[in-house]
Amino acid sequence: MLGMVKRFARDESAAVTVDWVVITAGIVLFGVAAAIPLRQASVAKSSEIATFIDSVSVD
Repeated sequence: MLGMVKRFARDESAAVTVDWVVITAGIVLFGVAAAIPLRQASVAKSSEIATFIDSVSVD
């Protein structure tokens, strides 16, 4: 039984998977954090464009 525990403690094959999961989660969170201000800016700009188009008169 003690041999199995020692072998399990030395096995590092799952450590790489955990590393990749953490890195991927960080990338996803960075993407979401970057998308929020971009969305707000695009909504504001599209509202500005809509206001300009409404103010233009076509003769």
